[in-house]
Amino acid sequence: MMSLRALPLMVIPFIVYNLIAATFSGDVAVVFNEHLFSLPLGGGRKLFLSKGDIVILLTMVCLFFELIKSTWTGSASLIDHGLSMLVFIACLIEFILVPRAATSPFFFIMIAALIDVIAGYTIGIRTARRDLSIGGDA
Repeated sequence: MMSLRALPLMVIPFIVYNLIAATFSGDVAVVFNEHLFSLPLGGGRKLFLSKGDIVILLTMVCLFFELIKSTWTGSASLIDHGLSMLVFIACLIEFILVPRAATSPFFFIMIAALIDVIAGYTIGIRTARRDLSIGGDA
């Protein structure tokens, strides 16, 4: 049975983006630029957040937790790294072939998935090397 730790969190923004894009007809870039709400700032200014901004924020949060997960060792982390690679490949293929994915929020999802793959393998190798050097002294 597969552990929930083995599921890559980067699939969440990938799915959310595709659900939003599939729900609306017309130009997807316009949909992701629509303002959802604003946050008041000092001096009477406002920060307007769009659907695309929220998807990018979700992507960054998922990437943060993926980087934390990459420090764990074990068979679940190996499965997670492999599935993270599949998520990146799916993002890349969709970005290249699907016109609805040619937006900046999706581009940032794809780049975050790439960072997840590279960081996962890099941090995993460093962690494994540290574990071996600690165990090798005994």
